[in-house]
Amino acid sequence: MVVKKDRKKRLLAVLMTVMAALWAYRLMTPEMPRTQPLLYPRGTKVSAPVREGVSPAGLARDPLSRFLARSVEKYPGVERDLFHARASGDDRRPKPVLVTKPVVTVQTAVTPTVLEKTPEEIAREKARIDLLSFRFLGVVVTDKGSSLFLSKDGELFIAKSGDNLLETYRIKDVGRDYVVLQDAVTKVEVRVELTGSGDSKGR
Repeated sequence: MVVKKDRKKRLLAVLMTVMAALWAYRLMTPEMPRTQPLLYPRGTKVSAPVREGVSPAGLARDPLSRFLARSVEKYPGVERDLFHARASGDDRRPKPVLVTKPVVTVQTAVTPTVLEKTPEEIAREKARIDLLSFRFLGVVVTDKGSSLFLSKDGELFIAKSGDNLLETYRIKDVGRDYVVLQDAVTKVEVRVELTGSGDSKGR
């Protein structure tokens, strides 16, 4: 499509007219201010002291004030010191209560130590008990010597000093009102008093 020269001239003239109109509108229209106007004229002095308002709880304060406050903190930006925990007013925990249990004293009964007897001690004790069962009934003195009268478990014995009784015991010594009997195996001696004069004594 071929555009004629006259038509081109008309289009160019229309564009130039529109551009001139826009330029004139811009010059005639005042430009909006790009900065906030000052509340007070430059050089004005304030007679009353300026008070810093209290920021409501939960709202962010002035960034400069927050920066200065955090620069003083030990750990800036950290709400809680994890290494040195301290109890705050809202997070106070009760101190642990130390519960002490009563000391129970258990007393154990002391068992007396029973010493076991040796066979020799048992044999001597048995011989002493057997010798104490003899009774010295009396003595008869004649020209041929003295005869002793002893009894044991209802059996009567007539013997002299040095004689053996029941093949186990021997008359070791004779006195006026006593007789000494000895066990031939354990060598245990028992003094048997005359019946009615006193008790028998073992050695």
